[in-house]
Amino acid sequence: MTSPSDHPSPATLGQLRASGWSSIPVKDELRRNAIAKIQAGEALFPVVLGYEDTVLPQLENALLAGHDVIFLGERGQAKTRMIRALTGLLDEWMPIVAGSEINDDPYAPVSRHARELVGDHGDDAPIEWVHRSKRYGEKLATPDTSIADLIGEVDPIKVAEGRYLSDELTLHYGMVPRTNRGIFAINELPDLAERIQVGLLNVLEERDIQVRGYKISLPLDLVLFASANPEDYTNRGRIITPLKDRFGSQIRTHYPLEVSTEVEIALQEAPPFEVDGVRVVVPAYMTEIVATLSHLARSSPHINQRSGVSVRFTITNHEVMVANATRRALRHGEADVAPRVSDLEALPASMMGKIEIESLEEGRDGLIAENLVKAAVLTVFKDRFSPERFRPIVAAFEEGAIIHAGEDVTSAEYAALLEAQPALRDAVAELTEGDSSGASVASAVELLLEGLHLSKRLNKESIGARSTYRARA
Repeated sequence: MTSPSDHPSPATLGQLRASGWSSIPVKDELRRNAIAKIQAGEALFPVVLGYEDTVLPQLENALLAGHDVIFLGERGQAKTRMIRALTGLLDEWMPIVAGSEINDDPYAPVSRHARELVGDHGDDAPIEWVHRSKRYGEKLATPDTSIADLIGEVDPIKVAEGRYLSDELTLHYGMVPRTNRGIFAINELPDLAERIQVGLLNVLEERDIQVRGYKISLPLDLVLFASANPEDYTNRGRIITPLKDRFGSQIRTHYPLEVSTEVEIALQEAPPFEVDGVRVVVPAYMTEIVATLSHLARSSPHINQRSGVSVRFTITNHEVMVANATRRALRHGEADVAPRVSDLEALPASMMGKIEIESLEEGRDGLIAENLVKAAVLTVFKDRFSPERFRPIVAAFEEGAIIHAGEDVTSAEYAALLEAQPALRDAVAELTEGDSSGASVASAVELLLEGLHLSKRLNKESIGARSTYRARA
């Protein structure tokens, strides 16, 4: 993220007027900047992948129409990320009346502090500049969220200082007015108590807030975004009808539709894994296996689909796979690291906390997860190779070849194996794509052996960390 540039120079209201700066509603500001990006052919949300033809056109429409928006989708579908990215469509700097708690517009102050300051000093009233990163507010809706959290409440300390309860200056503003002239987001809106949802009605329609019995009305200028899980939306919690009606657009999000998109997300989100003196290379097919695992889980009858299978499932699985490969290489003193099929045995630690397995029998969770991993390996193997390709390899096994594989087998041993079994060379070369390092060769060999086993072309016997592949006969 780039650091903010220096804010404009005007420091008083008079200097601001002389600079020619004009004030526009925040929805118009978002619309203007969105139009400029669309005309320039720039992506509005370059960090969000897989929504280019589905969600993002709907969001662009909502921005152009000036709508408040609710995103409806399961967990891990980048709802919050998209909302936070909207700050990039705000002007970089915005002037406010100096000392204002609610970002008062210098041309139209609404709080008592700002009104009095401008009234007393006129064009000499001081102003401050707020960066767009500070014009965003976010609240995770919980059942104990109160009106005071969102709208505001009397500050007893200010009362104790001698002010009257009727004095507007005794107010402590909540998160919504403090995000005036900006973007406010409420995550998991259905979890917000219905009586608290009522407090948002004026914000969305009349664009003002009212605190307790005060005879004040603060006209707010903000855009409200919310997120909700469909299951919560219909069963566990609900959004009251008048509030739903006030959102201009409801946009349904989804998980990546293609494995290739899931791969892009995994590579985008995976932090660089660096260990001094060790080269880490992740073969494309291993990342593809992890992404395919997520897609298979989203269609599995053994997984609770109402709970969803988050994209974080893919990201953490990828991280654990790479971490296990690195740990193995460090133990063997190897300078090159490449995840292998045997490293996938470490995935249950990252899988089980992110899915809800539905099984009538106790203790089947591990078997279901294991079968999903095997199905992902087999799917990627079949996508890359045709069965006829491996007739020479199978013939070599039928002639008595036996290969040992697993975590305790070093890359050098796999490289020597390739010399002893020339039938594997062409397929390995295709997978390694010119990388002749021992780590890449070892990873390719394990995929070939496991793929042939899962295709019922070879037998496999496993004892601890060691596996033995031999002919089916």
